[in-house]
Amino acid sequence: MSAITIVGGGLAGSEAAFQLAEAGFEVELCEMRPAKTPPAHRTGQLAELVCSNSLGADSVSSPAGILKQELRMLGSLIMRCADHSRVPAGKALAVDRDIFAGSVTRAIERCEKINLVREEVTAIPKGHAIIAAGPLMSGELARELRDMLGEEYLSFYDAAAPIVRAESVDMSRAYRADRYGAGGGDYVNCPMNREQYEAFHAALVSAERAPMRDFETRAGYFEGCLPIEVMAERGADTMRYGPMRPVGLPDPSTGHEPYAAVQLRRDNADGTLLNLVGFQTNLKWPEQDRVFRMIPALGNAEFVRKGVMHRNSFVRAPKALDGCLRPARGGIAIRPDLFLAGQITGVEGYVESAAMGLAAAIFMRAMLERRDLPQFPDTTAIGSLLRYLKEAEPSTFQPMNVNLGIFPKLETPKGKKISRPERCSLYAERSRLDMERFLGDVTCGCPRTFRRTSPQRPSGRRAKASWD
Repeated sequence: MSAITIVGGGLAGSEAAFQLAEAGFEVELCEMRPAKTPPAHRTGQLAELVCSNSLGADSVSSPAGILKQELRMLGSLIMRCADHSRVPAGKALAVDRDIFAGSVTRAIERCEKINLVREEVTAIPKGHAIIAAGPLMSGELARELRDMLGEEYLSFYDAAAPIVRAESVDMSRAYRADRYGAGGGDYVNCPMNREQYEAFHAALVSAERAPMRDFETRAGYFEGCLPIEVMAERGADTMRYGPMRPVGLPDPSTGHEPYAAVQLRRDNADGTLLNLVGFQTNLKWPEQDRVFRMIPALGNAEFVRKGVMHRNSFVRAPKALDGCLRPARGGIAIRPDLFLAGQITGVEGYVESAAMGLAAAIFMRAMLERRDLPQFPDTTAIGSLLRYLKEAEPSTFQPMNVNLGIFPKLETPKGKKISRPERCSLYAERSRLDMERFLGDVTCGCPRTFRRTSPQRPSGRRAKASWD
């Protein structure tokens, strides 16, 4: 059998390639960088993170943590590299992006079954293939896929937040604290009083934005990743109920919560770089200097990377996919040997994208071994995401993060009030048990050498990786 072609070396493509190679299949992984580098990228490393360096909450008291638990049970390469490169971020799993991408790249390069090809793919491959080119795939490939599906692409914007040098933050006007005292003071908080906040809001609303092309202005924004200036124009208090929410962050100098607070989070292992949490932006770079320096603690901050915005595309999954990530019409796969993976499928988020890469690999393996394609239990995070892609309303379809709303309802004792973390923990236990049963089913197709009966999440410093 000829090698399986995987287009795209992001999180989904790298995950899919590694899983199939570990299962014994020959893989050709095609990545156009560094020969051709999209505006949002800066290196030729595989699985480069172009927005935040956080992979979201890591506790099973959150939906994102439930998904991570499942991926660890399935032996995810992305999760192993993330655990290896983690940096302090309270209850979140944040990584040093360079260490993370380097770990993924080395793991792929050292795999004898993977042939890494550094060139752009402009046509849908013949034979067995997984398209994980991401939302920034080449125009030619996107047009071919659109023609195959018979459906127009939908578009949204994804924006990256600015990064500042930690030493340049005025700590006399900032303080370390995690919300509600959780964690070890991993976040730097920049408080603002009402007068400062209102002036900052007015400046954001009136600031000049980078120009956008006509087809891009019609695309709109994804609600889960709004630019900070768009939040500002939606209302005077929108930011205070979003990334600048001061609740649970009392200022030690006053003992009271500030009117608003900007949070900074580590962007590298050394803690020398900090990113502005939730401050994705499309402001022109000089405007970013002017407006963001109005944050008192950042008046003299050194911005080592300005915020940027790029166009993302995704398929209308309920109409374009068959429930197992294959391009389809009327729910019937057009090409049984072709799968999509990653954000292009209509999921949103780093870990969600990696999960679709892993699922595509499991589906591909089952097809090659002439078995029925396995069905992930709906009670798992992966199964819930796949069900959302299949059953969501096509006319209003938007990319989706993992959340409790897409899980089947969990019955709880009547009359008993349960907190959200407690409810998530119950969902997590149900997910874990059902994933264990799924892994025990011979139709799963997950490489036995990477099966785990329980999640393995390091809680301390990163451990030495075998490929490091």
